[in-house]
Amino acid sequence: MAAPRKRSAKTAANSTKAVQAIKHEETRVNNPTADAFDLVTEAVEAAMTWRGKRDFAKDPQLVWKGKDEQDREDLEVPAPPIFRQERIEPRYLVKQLMDETKRRRESEGGESAGEELSLFGTEFFDDGIPDELDKVDWYNHQMNWTNRMILGDSLQVMASLAERENLRGKVQMVYIDPPYGIKFGSNWQTRADNSRVRDGKLEDATREVEQIKAFRDTWELGISSYLTYLRDRLTSARDLLTESGSIFIQIGDENVHLVRSLLDEVFGSENFVSLIAYKTTSGAGSFAGGTNVLASVADYVIWYARNIDTVKYRQLYVLKQLGESGASGYNFAETSDGTRARFSSTPPEGSRVFTADNLTSQTTRVGQTTVFPVTVDDVIYRPAKGGWKTNREGMERLKNARRLLGLGRTLRYVRYFDDFPAFPRNNLWDDTTTAGFGADKIYVVQTNTKVIERCMLMATDPGDLVLDPTCGSGTTAYVAEQWGRRWITVDTSRVAIALARHRLMGAKYPAYLLADSLEGKAKEAELSQQPLDRSPSKHDVRRGFVYERVPHITLKSIANNPDIKEGMTRDQIDKAIKKHAEFETLYDRPYENKKAVRVAGPFTVESLSPHRSVSFDQEVPASEKAAEMMPSGASYEETILEHVKKAGVQNGYRNERLEFESVEPVSGRILTAVGIRKDAEEGTPARVGIALGPEYGTVDSLFIKNAAREALRFGEIDLLLILGFAFDANATEATNEINQERGEFSVIQQRQVGKMAVLNVRMNPDLAMGDELANTGAGNLFTVFGEPDIELTETSDGQLVAEIKGLDIYNPTTGDVRAEGPDDIMMWSIDTDYDAEAFIVRHVYFSGENGKSTGLNPYERLGKALKGQIDDEALSTLFTTKSRPFPKPESGRIAVKVVNYYGDEVLKAIDI
Repeated sequence: MAAPRKRSAKTAANSTKAVQAIKHEETRVNNPTADAFDLVTEAVEAAMTWRGKRDFAKDPQLVWKGKDEQDREDLEVPAPPIFRQERIEPRYLVKQLMDETKRRRESEGGESAGEELSLFGTEFFDDGIPDELDKVDWYNHQMNWTNRMILGDSLQVMASLAERENLRGKVQMVYIDPPYGIKFGSNWQTRADNSRVRDGKLEDATREVEQIKAFRDTWELGISSYLTYLRDRLTSARDLLTESGSIFIQIGDENVHLVRSLLDEVFGSENFVSLIAYKTTSGAGSFAGGTNVLASVADYVIWYARNIDTVKYRQLYVLKQLGESGASGYNFAETSDGTRARFSSTPPEGSRVFTADNLTSQTTRVGQTTVFPVTVDDVIYRPAKGGWKTNREGMERLKNARRLLGLGRTLRYVRYFDDFPAFPRNNLWDDTTTAGFGADKIYVVQTNTKVIERCMLMATDPGDLVLDPTCGSGTTAYVAEQWGRRWITVDTSRVAIALARHRLMGAKYPAYLLADSLEGKAKEAELSQQPLDRSPSKHDVRRGFVYERVPHITLKSIANNPDIKEGMTRDQIDKAIKKHAEFETLYDRPYENKKAVRVAGPFTVESLSPHRSVSFDQEVPASEKAAEMMPSGASYEETILEHVKKAGVQNGYRNERLEFESVEPVSGRILTAVGIRKDAEEGTPARVGIALGPEYGTVDSLFIKNAAREALRFGEIDLLLILGFAFDANATEATNEINQERGEFSVIQQRQVGKMAVLNVRMNPDLAMGDELANTGAGNLFTVFGEPDIELTETSDGQLVAEIKGLDIYNPTTGDVRAEGPDDIMMWSIDTDYDAEAFIVRHVYFSGENGKSTGLNPYERLGKALKGQIDDEALSTLFTTKSRPFPKPESGRIAVKVVNYYGDEVLKAIDI
């Protein structure tokens, strides 16, 4: 075997790149963590309601079914707490791979790359709250800012942000990409590794109850419900915007007219900014393809301001290309000897291109100060109408600067191509076809990055807060991270959140020069030819980046230039003009630090508290009420209990079924019913309590704990079933010990909460879908949901290695739970020092080969950029079922979180 190739010190030094991440100076409120559910107080649980005023002063307005009833009272939305599920710092994860490469090279006798990462250094995972008790005093302290990815209904999330977290009036930009039409299923992706969704195919329809709810709320009454859905969210979004803020709605031509009318109603027609049309395809359609009328090749973005008088706006520019849009009239050339002539196709090499521009104005100044003869090359010129664009003194400066050109009987102004080599971008974007993605789509309705990028650059500055209530694949978050904006993104789909987390975790960005950095100040001094700013650098992104700029030399700036005199040389004139010229900032072209790579900053994955609350249920907004009853007219509880009695509960491991003689409702706050088992043998559970989780949402650990307490108080209950459509990752950790004695069900599924044996039971989502998917063939309506099989081993040097053997995979299409190996796992992560208060992603892995073959390898581009510091062997450790070694935890505990391709999460804590 050949000896390992030794890297030279010179090669290692040249290939070393710094890994950067933007740290924001702003803070955020310390909302509770899902892990510390037992520390949630009654004050945090207490119901809060956000109220949005209806404004009837603006006319005309759209009228739709149900609107009059809604308008009789203000919009009221429950504002539940938002729980942090996990914290991710991509820079920490990347540095782990760099350290892995460094250790291997040192052991092979090669050169190291980069500095060693202290795995428990204070540089990472610092929330900025020094007092341990303050950390769990929820909503009463400020913590360091982290960007946010939130699972839940966007209306309730925005209500919570406004009421509980005081973000009212603090969001600079809202970007909403709602469904363009009202078809069921066409916008929903059921698996993270399959973005091909066919509308009308039952097997491709969503089984996520949060999205079923979105369907029922949004389209129960067709377009009328669609408009209610949008108006409620526009009203809530307006409340969050700053006075200088903007909202952008991306929409197709099917409903663009209706959405604009809604925006007129909510924001006021006077706050309309622009209707942006952007091209989505280069083809024009054909009869063979089904297009028999005028083809549509564009979608739209509607832009409204919170207040048009104070709206923040940054003009974007397009660099001119000779002969193309914005530069079509430049058909003259001036050679080095001063000769000027018109050219037909290509200007002479080394010449200076210009256009002969208009020099007259339609109006004259008082006193006729702009009406006078001008002599150029012995020819006298007079303005045909109105007057010249400058007075006699200004005209003399233009003449001395050789900016006048006679064409026949008309005197023209010489405007060089490089006077202003850019032109303002307008509201027609024709360069946004699918090539603008720059990468394969990972989500069925993934948005073009160019579109969001331009909207963001026009309406925000670095450090501003951007909100997207329609996360999808996380494109808004991805773009906001690239341009140094803070972001919050929300979605009802667990698949969407899983994809967005996956995308951001391994994203690679250019390392733009911060204006508030030593390198940035040096570059700024070079560009402005001003002395270097020697004040302390804090790397505050709110100071912006160092941007490219272009001169904007105008007729006025030359005419008013006091330095231009008769007899000056050409170089002297150009220098004088440049000295007094204005410059335009190119906000989409910041300078890069080529010796660095930037990754995403810290972000948290969060979710709404999903446990049932009587006070919450009483405050359902109008847009939600269509979903309160099942399609049959029966209540949610009645429907589920009837199915429980008929179908029983399936054990996914042994194909055993728990059947009932009777199921009777009870009047508990959380406990829903008590069932009597059919043919229960002596010594096995006979009386079974049933706690029914939320109709739309996930069951969390707090719900399980409270249900067990209530069941214990109820008395004479042997077994408690927790029924839910989905379970939070922490739900399996809601218990304090595993019951190893009972044999009726597999011990991996049966847990013990105090004296109460508990089973988490997954309900088939078809129960929430009524007749839409009545014939899916899913027979198991209630199945026990298990947990990952983790094996820990100790290395020779005393470190630990975790290996995932498999997981119960619940297939929502068939209703089956099967014990599978790790190939169906999208991602698994480890908190190697779990404190039971917050899950921190310290290791992350992607099992099997799927990440490499389906485009779901988030570190592919980053690995190429850091090839000198992260080798292929280190990257290969990401795609494994066995972790890299890690030290034994000081807390005495680790936690493993697993995410499958359906977006389901499960967490298992292990005592060491």
